[in-house]
Amino acid sequence: MSPTTLPGAPREKGLTGRHVLIAFLSFFGVIFAVNGVLLHRALSTHGGVVANEPYRKGLEYNRRIEADERQAQLGWNANAALTRAGQVTVAFADTEGRPVQGLAVTGVLGRPAANAEDVSMRFSEAAPGFYVASAGGIDPGSWLLSVEADRNAPGTTGHAPEYRLKRRLWLAP
Repeated sequence: MSPTTLPGAPREKGLTGRHVLIAFLSFFGVIFAVNGVLLHRALSTHGGVVANEPYRKGLEYNRRIEADERQAQLGWNANAALTRAGQVTVAFADTEGRPVQGLAVTGVLGRPAANAEDVSMRFSEAAPGFYVASAGGIDPGSWLLSVEADRNAPGTTGHAPEYRLKRRLWLAP
């Protein structure tokens, strides 16, 4: 009889089945926990929807191309700027550099990746061809400005705006 088999004798140190089981369960427990956290974060952030009503927008695609061609024929130039106080300015000029006056200008300022901070704005003409709106106090970072300008009243049904502008603006920290 060996000394390890005697009752009350000290056991030999080494890797046992219990140690392997604990290591195996711990390893996979950590893997499942990390996967669970990552899965929760992935499902709770971006829903994956790239466009609202993609079918309807697809049907209107040719009309959008025609509107873009009409906009190109106008030859207007637009510059946009954003201040730390949230003031958004857009300047419109024609092909000869003259200001384009009398436009009804509306827009949305928001973050490029999410619409949680979107602010709708109605611009007023502060000087000839120079339109201003306030988005309120905004944080530094990347912003996306979408503007529609038209000589007709904004929101006219069945009518595409004369000019559309989409610009990414950066507000330094």
